[in-house]
Amino acid sequence: MHIAMIGAGYVGLVSGACFSDFGHQVVCIDSNAEKVDSLNNGEMPIHEPGLAELVARNVGQGRLSFASDLKTAVSEAEVVFIAVGTPSRRGDGHADLSYVYAAAREIAGVLPERAVVVTKSTVPVGTGDEVERIIREENPAATVTVVSNPEFLREGAAIRDFKHPDRIVIGTDDARARGVMAEVYRPLHLNASPILYGSPHRRADEVRRQLLPCHQDRFHQRDRRSRRKGRRQCPGGRARDRPRQPDRSEIPARGARLRRILFSEGCNGADQDRAGQ
Repeated sequence: MHIAMIGAGYVGLVSGACFSDFGHQVVCIDSNAEKVDSLNNGEMPIHEPGLAELVARNVGQGRLSFASDLKTAVSEAEVVFIAVGTPSRRGDGHADLSYVYAAAREIAGVLPERAVVVTKSTVPVGTGDEVERIIREENPAATVTVVSNPEFLREGAAIRDFKHPDRIVIGTDDARARGVMAEVYRPLHLNASPILYGSPHRRADEVRRQLLPCHQDRFHQRDRRSRRKGRRQCPGGRARDRPRQPDRSEIPARGARLRRILFSEGCNGADQDRAGQ
């Protein structure tokens, strides 16, 4: 399968390298020509254990390449991932989506027929609708489906997180897009990593409940224990809970990145697929 990855930053580079290791043909596209030249020379712009070797192996086998011109790569792609940066805006701290929207405008004119566009960047709920609106506005003839596929990668463990996920979240109502994304992640699905499909319009709290049930159970259990330990009797016989302190066992390892979990769209987990079912 031919994949175009818009953005060769942390998410785009790791995702592109891992997809190519699955056997897909991947082109990582970045507007920074110097970064592209460095990547083509085997120089990594980020430090991630095992990434340089992973990139070198797949470049050598002809499955991974880097470019600054997206026209050819996007026009030949079956799936186009948007994995550009979404830094926090100064002042209000909200995600800056200008790079995501700029990427949508840039790819709109060269998308192949019945293209599947995937938002991989960390974005708020509803961003996919705006991406689709921009593409249709720029290219009214385009038949495009926008899919949400949020990433959950920790710095220092990103390759393992990508190749051994607890679950894969895909937000779309389109049956064809589901089939395309199932093929993209087929190696992981065969290894019994569950794929969760859901509507792209689910609320963020429902997404959270479906994505992190095990983690939530642990938080709730620890929270109940801390409440019992910290309970004080106030005048009048009423109990007052002490503020719960973070449990250090839940804090990621040193060097891990505490990302903003701003889910692009959602998943209700109703169509949970597992290998062998």
